[in-house]
Amino acid sequence: MRWYSWLGMYAARLLLVVLGLYAAPTLGNECRNADEELAALQQDSLFTEPYVDVDEWRETPVRHRYVHGGFTGTSMRFSYYLPPKPDYGGRFFQYITPVPDSEYLSQGATGEEDRIGFALDSGAYFIETNGGGREATAGPGFQVDPTIAGYRANAAAARYSRIVAMQMYGCRRPYGYAYGGSGGGFRTIGGMENTQGAWDGAVPFVIGSPMAAPNVFTVRMYALRVLADKLPAIADALDAGSNVDLSSLLDAEEAAAFAEVTAMGFPRDAWYAHGSLDLHGYALLFPAMLAVDPQYFAGDFWEKPGHEGYRPPASLKAALIDHPTRVKQLLTADDLAVAKQDELLPGNDTAGRADSAFEAFLGPQAAQETVALELASVPAQSLLGTKISVTSGAAQGATFLVSHYNGSTVMLGRSAAALAGLKHGDTLHIDNRSYLASQTYHRHQVPPAGYPVYDYLRDDNGKPLYPQRERLLAPLFAAGAAGSVPSGTFQGRMIVLSNLHDTEAYPWQGDWYLQAARRHHGDELNDRLRLWYTDRATHGDGMNQREPTRAVSYLGVLQQALRDVSAWVEEGFAPPPTSRYRITGGQVHLEGSAAQRGGIQPVVEVFANGTKRADVAAGEAVALTATVEVPPGTGEVVALAWDFGGARRFTATQKLNGGERTQLQLARTHRFDKPGTYFVTLRAESQRDGDADAPFARIRNLDRTRVVVK
Repeated sequence: MRWYSWLGMYAARLLLVVLGLYAAPTLGNECRNADEELAALQQDSLFTEPYVDVDEWRETPVRHRYVHGGFTGTSMRFSYYLPPKPDYGGRFFQYITPVPDSEYLSQGATGEEDRIGFALDSGAYFIETNGGGREATAGPGFQVDPTIAGYRANAAAARYSRIVAMQMYGCRRPYGYAYGGSGGGFRTIGGMENTQGAWDGAVPFVIGSPMAAPNVFTVRMYALRVLADKLPAIADALDAGSNVDLSSLLDAEEAAAFAEVTAMGFPRDAWYAHGSLDLHGYALLFPAMLAVDPQYFAGDFWEKPGHEGYRPPASLKAALIDHPTRVKQLLTADDLAVAKQDELLPGNDTAGRADSAFEAFLGPQAAQETVALELASVPAQSLLGTKISVTSGAAQGATFLVSHYNGSTVMLGRSAAALAGLKHGDTLHIDNRSYLASQTYHRHQVPPAGYPVYDYLRDDNGKPLYPQRERLLAPLFAAGAAGSVPSGTFQGRMIVLSNLHDTEAYPWQGDWYLQAARRHHGDELNDRLRLWYTDRATHGDGMNQREPTRAVSYLGVLQQALRDVSAWVEEGFAPPPTSRYRITGGQVHLEGSAAQRGGIQPVVEVFANGTKRADVAAGEAVALTATVEVPPGTGEVVALAWDFGGARRFTATQKLNGGERTQLQLARTHRFDKPGTYFVTLRAESQRDGDADAPFARIRNLDRTRVVVK
């Protein structure tokens, strides 16, 4: 189709143009590349009529042209951010949100979290969409075509962006790169596996496998319940310089639960995060499980042999909740703010993040809407996952799931509208039978092959230890996110990022995709895919870490991966090799030195008096030594920061400029005046060009050592 045919096709929309609701870019000359993109766009019957309703120049975060629009007859919306022509390098970066969300998410971000600024700094224009709108959310329990949000909506935005870009920059076809984390990782992979030419490369990060949801959550929730009050001691026993035998802390049931969650892949060294491990994305998965397999929760778990509920252990009996209560107070968002509980609000600062985008689905945000209840009484057990039923009043018969609570205050979430008739004094009933049943659901979901961690749930003959459900739910959830079940057969080039402290997308799942891709691509895989593991990084893709002296942000790794995959596609520059690692008992272990382990993250080691634990007297000098090593060809160390265990945060960062900075040896002394246990931590940052002032692509790692002062 030629450009003038394309314009003629839209001439009938003159009225929309007059009304300011439609504006299509025009090409000043015949452009074959634009024709090809338009032809590809027209192949999807749902996204054939793009329109632009905002087209203007903006000055922040830097000067760029902003284009907003959508596709007629759909809820699909997009935002494009295009740099001035002298700053354009011939590519785009497209952020794929974890769930269909908003095309405005990245506006207003600052610093290293500024996706728009990073793209423009990299010679790319930036794309963000709403993924087809909230109604495009798919998966078990949703009667929605999963291909729309999985890849079709984002592919349409990518193709149309090229037409806009070629109108602005000339007829050279822009290269395109997609990236997304968590559910966005599924959707990024879905796009690379199910489209031709929409993207040339991708960086899916913190990815799951087709057996991820809900199983990674159920086993974690099971361990959280059984281990409960032991978790602080477990975290300390697994920290640097511990002399505690972990087995001495646990009884038989606790030891079995710890072994199970470890074998299934929960990162053993990440239990320091136990205080923040709530329902998370499971708040969306759990209702779908109830809808798809109601018999398990209503009867089988409690009534059939081979299920934990058939002969419940004492811990399960103690966890059961059967509690009547009543509404003490209806709370608005403003009320929570006054009570300094506004952090409970779902969707608070989610910004499409890998670890919290799901929260935007959990409830309203208006300040004057009822968003929470204060209950007259609550049981002693945890309210997470409990079902609260209304037993009197206008809302009688309504129920809701507790995914956020604080004391006797519970959030209403998605059920707020259904509970509109609720009043002060109405009676309620709290129970958690279904939630408790869900915690061992993974035992009854053993896949036939291809997932070695599930061998833990098989006997010596390879048969499942527990009765199995008729169907596996996890592949249904994976297909709902990606548009199809990930297979490892993808187009273009890809760098996959997984993190060793990821408590949501267990680290072994990065290797699962690598092995799946190897089966399909064989000897060509080394020229198609890299897998980089980042040590001490968690699931969330923000800069601020809840435990900044235990975990590092992986944003710099993600940014460098995008730059590396674009150089790989456009210039043939192969990126640093896949990380070298081994998987034992569900746990991923990186090789020792930076040169051995590969990837792009520096390796940091810190010692006190030459060991990982120093026992000293108050006021005694402690000799602190450290090494920092950068993998070959990945840059230089540009910054160092120490924390001596008092603030649990880094108070100052030392920039490094000049000199050889690929291998550092550091030494200093420190005195601790007061008795106590201190963790001395060193954080290092590297940067590909050795630029200490570079705003993006700063790669971090840390290490810590224990000092016990008597």
